[in-house]
Order: sequence, then structure tokens, then C-alpha cells
Amino acid sequence: MPALPYYLGCPVWVCDAWVGSVYAGKSRTRWLADYTQAFNSVEGNSTFYALPKGETVERWAEEAAEGFRFVLKFPRTVTHDKMLFAAEHETEAFLSLLAILRRADKLGPSMIQLPPYFDAAKLVNLEAFLARLPREFPYAVEVRHDDFFDSGPAEHALDALLAEYRVDRVLFDSRPLFSAPPTDDFEVESQGRKPQVPVRFTVTSGSPIVRFIARNDVPSVESWINEWVRVVADWLARGLTPYFFTHAPNNAFAPAVAALFHTRLMEHMPNLPPLPAWPGQVVQKQQSLF
Repeated sequence: MPALPYYLGCPVWVCDAWVGSVYAGKSRTRWLADYTQAFNSVEGNSTFYALPKGETVERWAEEAAEGFRFVLKFPRTVTHDKMLFAAEHETEAFLSLLAILRRADKLGPSMIQLPPYFDAAKLVNLEAFLARLPREFPYAVEVRHDDFFDSGPAEHALDALLAEYRVDRVLFDSRPLFSAPPTDDFEVESQGRKPQVPVRFTVTSGSPIVRFIARNDVPSVESWINEWVRVVADWLARGLTPYFFTHAPNNAFAPAVAALFHTRLMEHMPNLPPLPAWPGQVVQKQQSLF
């Protein structure tokens, strides 16, 4: 795909519903390569639940296109079970995988997603954890406890800590998801699982990460898309390198949300190149000629 001044992607790269659009065929062995032709980044949520083998990560690095960035989550044993305390072994295992992607120049910020019960009293855990992390890797922190959305001492302390260590804050926007009652089972499940925290536009380092939680009716989220377009355009004008990840209750619609965002950003920034045709779309077009 053409070089972009920001990173755009989805929460997964494996989705059966993308065959014929993002993917050129049904063979899963080609899906990562196809995905990296369509988008230049991805959330690696699987590492939150279990770490892959080193050989698997090496294969990811080989299959991904040049310029692609993996944004992997720290394991839940580190962030949720141990809450960043006495988790050296699990952290070192994760960092060894990040090193593979860093050597291949395919590594984006790794997300430290903290649980809703990680409150301001535990900020000392985060400070000690960040102090021990090697500086050669980029990181981002996502918080979910109300303390960190108080627009007061706790939130200011968090932002100051992240800025001190040059760590980005993950900005979670679930307003579209909760803007209306669910219309299908996917939205019922998603509204029951996703957090409903106040939206923030905070920048603490050079690569703010946005996790945008849409609905399955893609056009219905356009007003929030347009708001983020103005924010991201301002960040780009300031020399930042944002990451924008689009979620949908049914992942089948996540690429369409990403495409809508980029289309609206192009309207705001006319010099921005368009996204390439997705591999599946290219195949469909070729087949229609015969």
C-alpha cells in the first residue's frame, strides 16, 4: 500500500467474512499478507490471551508488507492477573517476541491495557513497571477505571507519568456503539462487553492510538468519524504519527469503517493518497472481466 503519514487497521487480521474483499481467497495462509496490502497496522489481541511461539512471530514478520506495524497487547497475566507487579518472567517472554518484530522493522507501540479495577492507588505499579521496561520498544497504556477520567489529580498524574516516559495514551471511543439500542445479537454482545468510558483526545507522546468502536450500520457512525478526522488531521499537522483502529460488533464491518475514515480524512487532506484496492476486490474485478 502507499506510504501514509499515519497507521490504519482493524482489531484482527483473521476474519472469514473478509474473503472476497480484504482477502483474495479462502486459504488462511495468505490472509496476513493480503491484510497488509489493505492496511498498514493491526491490533494483535491474541497475545493478550496467550503468547505465540517465536517461529510464529518470525513468520508474521516475513509475511507482512514493508512498512507494516504490529500493535500487540501485553499478556493479561501481566496486566490483569498480576497488575504489573512481580511479572518479570511473563514480561521478558513478551519482550522477546517484540524484539523479533523490531529487528524486522514491523513493530508498533505495544499496548498495556489495564483492567477496570486498576485504580489511581495502583499508579505506583505502573510507574515502577514503565521504569523497568527497555526504552528501545514503543509502548501505549489504556486505562478503564473512573479515577483516570476525573479531569483532576488522578488523570493529570497519569498523563504526566506517560509523558515522562514518552508512552502514548490509548484513546478509547465507544460512543457510537452505545449511541442507540442494539440492532442485532452482535451489538447486544458488544454493548455488554465493551467499556463505556469518557472519550479523551489526550496526547502524551508521538503516536496517540485511537480505538474506535463503531456499529454494524457503518453510515450511522459518520458524525463521530468526522470528529476524529479533524483531530487526526491536527495531529498530523503537528508532526505526530497516530494509529487509528476501527472496531465493529461484527468484525465483518470493521474494514468498511476504516475505509470510511480514510475517505473522510482524504477530503480534509487532499494530498493524502487513497487506500489501494483490497486483494479480494482486485480478484473480483478481474473475474468480472471474463
